[in-house]
Amino acid sequence: MSEPRTIPVTAEAAGQRLDQFLVAQVEGVSRSRIQLLLDQGDVLVDGERKKASLRLRGGETILITGEPHPAPLKATPEAIPLDVVYEDNDLAVVNKPAGMMVHAGSGQSEDARSRGTLVNALLYRFQSLSAVRGELRPGIVHRLDKATSGLIVVAKNDRAHAALGEMFSGRHIEKTYIALVHGAVEKEKGTINAGVGRDPLRRTRMTARPTGSARSAVSHYEVVRRLATRFGKFTLIKVRIETGRTHQIRVHMASIGHPVVGDTLYGAAGQLTDLAAPAAASKAARRKAEPEKLRLGRNFLHAAVLAFAHPVTGKALELSAPLPEELEAFLARLERGDASAAGG
Repeated sequence: MSEPRTIPVTAEAAGQRLDQFLVAQVEGVSRSRIQLLLDQGDVLVDGERKKASLRLRGGETILITGEPHPAPLKATPEAIPLDVVYEDNDLAVVNKPAGMMVHAGSGQSEDARSRGTLVNALLYRFQSLSAVRGELRPGIVHRLDKATSGLIVVAKNDRAHAALGEMFSGRHIEKTYIALVHGAVEKEKGTINAGVGRDPLRRTRMTARPTGSARSAVSHYEVVRRLATRFGKFTLIKVRIETGRTHQIRVHMASIGHPVVGDTLYGAAGQLTDLAAPAAASKAARRKAEPEKLRLGRNFLHAAVLAFAHPVTGKALELSAPLPEELEAFLARLERGDASAAGG
């Protein structure tokens, strides 16, 4: 929409809201972006600015004169508690909770996009961080998905950031995760070597199928525990990744038929259903009782260990974070079949 665009309103559009009409007329532009155009004054109806809720009569002429420009994101300090596992003058390692974004991203409002992130908490706690990644991502060397908990390393100065970046790209930092996946993984140990790229059909997903955007990705997994429960079979695994592609472990495990528990984006069920109780109950009881449900509410994926040489001193560091309480509790409930205690 770089050039002004004129859209005639037909008689058939009479009664439609202005914003709904424009969403249908302007390809590839969301309703929130249309709202931005209206707020910016870049939409004129018969030469006048109008509200999004305007009901069209038919016969009007709409002129779009600009493009939507979201308010700039800002990274500001916020007093959010942090679990700092290690800290010195050059870096810190933080145990990020699930549900927290690492840095600002897309959202419905400036507050939603700019607040409540790990970066906000880091700025409040440490005040001074490296500037290599710009104002929105101070100190951020690598990321964890919002629904993934665990260890993330943060650079306090540019020297440490540059060295850590080289270590990550050179695969000199060992990253180990704990995951619970659906089904019984066949091998005790295995390696998944499959490129990960953006799914061309569903842009919010990544895929291990060959695409033009695929980048090499290697994950090594090892079985920790096998679970045969009345909610199905599951495997607790340890995964060491050589690369750090977006959604790598989630994509790789789903690609071999074992999605991470709770990961509905890649095929896991939103809730687990008791498979045994209905079969064991009498016919009368089966008619009256619904099978019990068990819900996690996040991905069962946790970055448990980071091992690397300190980028400045060369000292060997091996840092770990135990499974969060909600994951330990979920495992226990799953094994004993206590669905009522899981809030499901």
